[in-house]
Amino acid sequence: MVKKDSLIRGTLILAAAALIARVLGLFQRVPLDYMFSGPGNGYFGIANTVYLYLLIIATAGIPSAISKMVSERYALGRPREAQRIYRAALLFGAVTGVLLSTLLYIFAPYYASSFVRTPEASSSIRAIAPALLLFPIIAMMRGYFQGRQMMSAGGISQIVEQIARVLVGIGLALVVLNLGWTDRWISAAATFGSVFGSIGAFLVMLYYARKLKRSDMEEERSLGRGERESAAASEAAAPPVRLRSIYKEIFTMSVPIVFTAMTVQFIYLIDSTFFIRWTDSYYSAYDTASRIRDYLIFNAQSIAGIPPILAIALSQSIIPVLSAANSVGRLDEVRKQASLVMRIVVFTGVPAALVLTVGAHSVNGLLFSDPGASGVVAALTIGTIFQITMMTSNSILFGLGNPRPAMISAIIGYAVKIVGSLALGPLLGGYGFIIASMLCFMIITWLNMRVIQDKVELNVLGRRWPAYLLTIVIAAAAGYGTDMTVRGVLGSILPSKLVFFAGTVATGAVMGIFYLFLLIALGVIREADASSFPGPLRKILLPLVRRFGRRETEAQGS
Repeated sequence: MVKKDSLIRGTLILAAAALIARVLGLFQRVPLDYMFSGPGNGYFGIANTVYLYLLIIATAGIPSAISKMVSERYALGRPREAQRIYRAALLFGAVTGVLLSTLLYIFAPYYASSFVRTPEASSSIRAIAPALLLFPIIAMMRGYFQGRQMMSAGGISQIVEQIARVLVGIGLALVVLNLGWTDRWISAAATFGSVFGSIGAFLVMLYYARKLKRSDMEEERSLGRGERESAAASEAAAPPVRLRSIYKEIFTMSVPIVFTAMTVQFIYLIDSTFFIRWTDSYYSAYDTASRIRDYLIFNAQSIAGIPPILAIALSQSIIPVLSAANSVGRLDEVRKQASLVMRIVVFTGVPAALVLTVGAHSVNGLLFSDPGASGVVAALTIGTIFQITMMTSNSILFGLGNPRPAMISAIIGYAVKIVGSLALGPLLGGYGFIIASMLCFMIITWLNMRVIQDKVELNVLGRRWPAYLLTIVIAAAAGYGTDMTVRGVLGSILPSKLVFFAGTVATGAVMGIFYLFLLIALGVIREADASSFPGPLRKILLPLVRRFGRRETEAQGS
């Protein structure tokens, strides 16, 4: 019999898979940047952006809906109905995969030339299109396995997918590079690695499907005759389920999730698709606009994807916790857990974004070949603070069983992004697009928090906000000064990469020390807060708070 995963273990598996995927994604872009001699990183970024956006439309939310529907049917003793839902989902995934991959391949030249105004990117888009054949099916299978409480299947398939994608993509790019081909084909070879990633993930899912089928057969054989007859009678008593009703149930549940899940990819799609068109009055030359766009969609998006990693993990884990408490009317527990997760996000996500922002020159120079992207990297990374709060507030609303307001907030945010980019792009160029993205995240967060506060009144920091703001200002100033000093002192002595490495390490260390000390010394983190944090954080913070923090009586007075 296949062992099922507990909630905590399943969450850890999915969070670890997401973390590994982010790290491997960054690992792939770094060597590719040094292979390209021209605008190849832009071709690669354009292809990946449109591919990921279409993939989210095809799959986001549907696996969650399938998971819920399958788990409910098995709980009711109707496994055949669950299997019918699974087969309907696989059919939808197969049809969607063929349709999307075909359309993307056919319209790639038109999209690249007419919208993105980068015709050379069409080869990379066409190279990645076949990956859409299998990924919708894989997403349906992951949803089914989650419904059967087998999170390890989806997590391991995701890890295998990323390893195959990165290794094969870099390997093919090296082969093409040694053949002396241009950036256009190096980028196409690298993006074709996603096809092998999909094959690897699909093989893993087939292995688990076969394993689960054997387990189900063994479990059925182990039942007594009376139990089998009772199960058959229960199945027969249930009304037959039509495909139409299955798809209606799936889409009713998944549509709000799709709108909220694709927010970041929607923003990236707007940036890569319309950047050249909407900034042509700001930049005097096409090459300049193309270079800034490549900074944004290749360098900046890679680094800006690091701070939200913890928020993604928290967003996955908080939904079932809040849902369980809300379903039995325990609003005090809902308030406590929602406030806690927002507090953890503030304490961890903000400093991560700040370190990468104030040390952007060193971080970007260490990873990539062109330090000129540092300004764009810094601007986009600081905006992830609001991206993190947006993601967390979305999850709180889903945990409260109220996804519709999150969907409406996302749609309003999309409009803000489009209008903001149209208005600010001609005035500020790339920074106009970034400001529009920040406004989108801020508006969605604000709208979400209004709905949440109507349901439960959160207490994130209360009257400690001024002390917290003072903490991040001082820590950021110390980090920026450290980075400038290290680069100024070592710039004429060591090779540039070593200088950037020293600047990155020193900035992170100084900011971390200042930030942690000031949080405790100014009473932002108190013993009660540290005691409520997850185990690893609690073990680090509790001794420090007790040694350097303000006394509880002093804290109550403030």
